[in-house]
Amino acid sequence: MNRAWILPMLSVLCGSAVAAGQLLRGSPVAAAALLLVFVLLAVWNSPLMFPKAIGALAAQRRSAVDGRPVVFWRAGCKYCLRLRIRLGRGARRAHWVDIWRDPAGAAVVRAANGGDETVPTVVVAGEPHVNPDSAWVRQQLPPA
Repeated sequence: MNRAWILPMLSVLCGSAVAAGQLLRGSPVAAAALLLVFVLLAVWNSPLMFPKAIGALAAQRRSAVDGRPVVFWRAGCKYCLRLRIRLGRGARRAHWVDIWRDPAGAAVVRAANGGDETVPTVVVAGEPHVNPDSAWVRQQLPPA
């Protein structure tokens, strides 16, 4: 199993256990509500909340052609999720690289951050920016 899915799967398993306990106590409504909360938490922390990730090399090639920013991220990162949410629909106009799925992407992030895998790291015109303001990233996106 990919490590990006460990936290979401643990959330679903814990939610299932808590819901089973509520069912055994005779409270099916509470069980369903708790299970729903845990499933939503799992989706929130999963790669499903992000645009489809591509490899770092492909993202850099595409960015050189179309000028779009490259966003390096990883699942479970609250700062990456915050950037994704604040970009809204505009997030699809950037190239997203999951550093847990792409070793070349992790290497780019480590090179930009002195050996640390600090995300989100946004590369615009070859220049890395660590945890940039979402308004600034939005300005770097091409018009819709």
